[in-house]
Amino acid sequence: MNSVNLIGRWVRDHEVSSVGQQSTTLVKNTIAVDHPFKKENTSFLRVVMWGKTGELANQYTGKGSQVGIEGHLETGSYEDKDGKKVFTVDVVVSRIKFLEPKSSDTQKQQNNASTGYQQQGQANTPNYNSNANAGRNLSNNDPFSGQGGAPNVGDDDLPF
Repeated sequence: MNSVNLIGRWVRDHEVSSVGQQSTTLVKNTIAVDHPFKKENTSFLRVVMWGKTGELANQYTGKGSQVGIEGHLETGSYEDKDGKKVFTVDVVVSRIKFLEPKSSDTQKQQNNASTGYQQQGQANTPNYNSNANAGRNLSNNDPFSGQGGAPNVGDDDLPF
């Protein structure tokens, strides 16, 4: 079985290119993955994403974004400029989970406009005045309104 599941952060901005006659999108990056028991040890793994997976990763994540990826390992080789054979190992992504939004302010504004959320301070709260909710007062349904901070959640409140 050749299966890889990783959670880490993108090391740099994505390298995006089109390949072949059908212009299939190819996105490359490197993911930094911390070791679970030694925080001072980090692995840097090459990542390849094809097609829609790569397009979505490029659109919604960027340098420093935390992501979860599923895929498989693929080995390859090439000759460097000195004629030496270099062996590579890449993670070819089949699924990606966005664990943090792209850090661009422009992207946040685009996401907020499309989802009906607006930025207020540091937390996103529903925009109850959007056109979709016109004429309805939904502010009474917000369980965190008027608390002025983070909700108080204890161990007994968690289902696990």
